[in-house]
Amino acid sequence: MRHPALRDAAGTPFWLDRPQRPQRPPHPPLRGAAEADLAVVGGGFSGLWTALLAKERDPGLDVVVLEGRRIGWAASGRNGGFCAGSLTHGLANGAERFPDEIETLEALGRENLDGIEATLQRYSIDCGFERTGELSVATAPWQVPGLLEQQRLSERLGRRVELLDRDAIRAEVHGATYEAAVWDRDGTALLDPARLAWGLADACAALGVRFHEGTRVTGISPAGAGLRLRTPDGSVTAAKVALGTGAFRSPLRRVRPFIVPVYDYALMTEPLTAGQLASIGWARRQGIADAANQFHYYRRTDDDRILWGGYDAVYHNGGAIRPAYDQRPSTSDKLATHFFETFPQLEGLRFTHAWGGVVDTCSRFCAFFGTGHGGRLAYAAGFTGLGVGATRFGAQVMLDLLSGEPTPLTRLRMVRSKPVPFPPEPVRSGVIQLTRWSIARADAHDGRRNLWLRTLDRLGLGFDS
Repeated sequence: MRHPALRDAAGTPFWLDRPQRPQRPPHPPLRGAAEADLAVVGGGFSGLWTALLAKERDPGLDVVVLEGRRIGWAASGRNGGFCAGSLTHGLANGAERFPDEIETLEALGRENLDGIEATLQRYSIDCGFERTGELSVATAPWQVPGLLEQQRLSERLGRRVELLDRDAIRAEVHGATYEAAVWDRDGTALLDPARLAWGLADACAALGVRFHEGTRVTGISPAGAGLRLRTPDGSVTAAKVALGTGAFRSPLRRVRPFIVPVYDYALMTEPLTAGQLASIGWARRQGIADAANQFHYYRRTDDDRILWGGYDAVYHNGGAIRPAYDQRPSTSDKLATHFFETFPQLEGLRFTHAWGGVVDTCSRFCAFFGTGHGGRLAYAAGFTGLGVGATRFGAQVMLDLLSGEPTPLTRLRMVRSKPVPFPPEPVRSGVIQLTRWSIARADAHDGRRNLWLRTLDRLGLGFDS
């Protein structure tokens, strides 16, 4: 039985259901043969940033973007709108995996966030960008030591963070479950992700980028000095190709062992009244994520709603991606219950939207990069839910790789290395489901990790979400 607060919730992603959505018809599908200097596969953040930055680097470049559905339709229009400065899915993950260059990666991440803000100003993209910072909250005593370690590491790298004890965090945000928090004051911005995608597409079009929506790339093959991308009703021959396909099956076979599609779910409330807003505090509108392994993320919107998402990360055996999986009533009910446990003073508030989407996950939890077809193709993938900001950095890496010349970015170990690949099916499904079960068990037992999770830790996989 559905939670009563979800009774009238629409299954459409909130961001794609707003009055600001484009009123224009879709860009026409590709028909027949076409040519380009650069073909970009994917009309989400990865592809849009790549197209835009390519035109900024060389205004004369002929760029075409091929999108299988609509611009911003997939993960780029379904996420929580957290635009983080981290390129490594958090400081702790980056420090563990890239200890020798974490200071550089942190500096590049903050530079990337500044670059996003400057781009929005340059092209007058209104996506509700707010540099609010983020609160990492402990909701159980066993999570507090991890926050202390996060504070120490952050301060060592010069980040503006503040540790809040139980009274201080509950004074800041009136949540009933909080034990402590670390406040990163400037490392995260909040925005409307769909409006960002639509704004980037408009900026690209103004610079002369061509778009074909409803155009799925079915194969890539050499064609003279370039590559030919096959589509159901045509083809594009391009000198260079950039792949930004996210969780969907990559046209480049070598990428596939590194990616698994994981479903994430979110709810959106109706707008809060002035009295309801006063009851929760949260005047500084920070993004919030709790410190459990199965974590929630939540934030206020620019029209005073609350987005509440996360907790369940669902892998369907065999890696299936299906429209039916965009809804999971059991997870939505669970999320609604958790919401009111955190904010019992909002009992009676309704959710207007409940939706899901698929995330491209890799074993190191942050993006990886590479090339194919003799350097004529580049890819970035595996952003694991933190791609709103990091995809711009990934686009820069792809363009640098396609240039064929070494750059400071292509010399990074993060760029040169790869995550551990996932095993083939059916072992892959067994490993992932065992890991999900073990993570849930750890949260239920004060964070104690069983033999399986400790083994993954020793192998450098460190699954924790």
